[in-house]
Amino acid sequence: MSSSAPADPLLDDLNDAQLEAVRAVDGPLAIIAGAGTGKTRVISRRTAFAIASGAVPADQVLVVTFTDKAAGEMMQRLRGLGLPGVTARTVHAHALSQLRHFWPLRNDGAPLPEILDSKLPILIRLARGLPGHYRFTAAKDLADEIEWAKSRQLDPRGYGDAAAVANREPPIPVDLFIRVFGDYERAKTRAGRIDFDDMLGEAIRLLEDDREAAATIRSRKRWFSVDEYQDTSPLQERLLGLWLGEGRDICVVGDEDQTIYTFAGASSTFLTSFADRHDGARVVALTENYRSSPEVLEFANRLIASSGRTKRLSATKPSGPQPTVAGHRTAEAELAALVAWVRRLIAEGTPAPEIAVLVRMNAQLEPIETALTRAGIGYRVRGVGFYRRPDVRAAIELVHRGRPAAGTSLSDEVRTVWAREFGQTLAPRRS
Repeated sequence: MSSSAPADPLLDDLNDAQLEAVRAVDGPLAIIAGAGTGKTRVISRRTAFAIASGAVPADQVLVVTFTDKAAGEMMQRLRGLGLPGVTARTVHAHALSQLRHFWPLRNDGAPLPEILDSKLPILIRLARGLPGHYRFTAAKDLADEIEWAKSRQLDPRGYGDAAAVANREPPIPVDLFIRVFGDYERAKTRAGRIDFDDMLGEAIRLLEDDREAAATIRSRKRWFSVDEYQDTSPLQERLLGLWLGEGRDICVVGDEDQTIYTFAGASSTFLTSFADRHDGARVVALTENYRSSPEVLEFANRLIASSGRTKRLSATKPSGPQPTVAGHRTAEAELAALVAWVRRLIAEGTPAPEIAVLVRMNAQLEPIETALTRAGIGYRVRGVGFYRRPDVRAAIELVHRGRPAAGTSLSDEVRTVWAREFGQTLAPRRS
């Protein structure tokens, strides 16, 4: 396909690797996008360039994002490029739109069953019925394991052998987990519901079993761009393959170093093996970082090199302070050091909004919030703060409705309510 003139505004501010990726508008393509290398710009520009150059009509494009928020942001980018007719959705949202259309046609006019917002309400009840201390198993751990199984299209009968082959250890003994898994499926069926994993499975069955429906679906979308591909599960990969059919216009974008959903069945192998599975696939690596200082990138590059890999990100930002690593003997010492660090930065003139504390998961927010509150340091939580989470607010409300308690008895009361109502055991109280 011929390239546009150099003055094309879709191309003129891209680096060489970005330009190569944007111009590759047909056939299979893998874009290995390191952190901060402008992947959203490349995805949106490539989509616009493909439409402008006649490679695909706008209404036959599907940009697949990982979250609804990312889909909304992508739609804004595309509208800014004059492309209001392009569809950007999650895999689940696109599958849902197809099922809502075809389900009544295949089920005597019956509507698609309601989708469960969460597995947790059912699993909390089931966890309480487990023997001994297993009744305190966190319902989220059970939900994650069910998602791992369903991502491989396993039912309770097939779970045991598959888990053994994968050397997978469920959060409770295998026989108990199979029982919970089966009870969950039966409870869901009795309620006339399906979950998000079922939704993908049903979309797969539709495409596999109904040739006419599959042909209709493939005629509507034939040019695909898939973001965050490193977090694709086997279930999602199967569905993407069925949407593509015999077509070849698929671009995947991701970075194996940013995989975060392995626990629920995702695998970066789909990204790293893409070229092996798609004949004639091109691979473009984005390595110029527009987010971090050279010092931060050098630190990251050393960490990657320590695993025996050669990937390196190069800096475009000016020099900054050297990153430091500090270890602490206890969690309390770490929190004290964190508070002291924040106080020192503010005293030295750093504006508070420019100070950020990052955590790996939401559960780590609570002690940090508590420490900053006790130190009289104002803060703002991005996302949902620990004390504003629905489960925490519900637990507090349950305790308030119970008998008055104070001191040690209040701590024990909270622990009891949390275990009874939410199926989770809090850390032991320190003496």
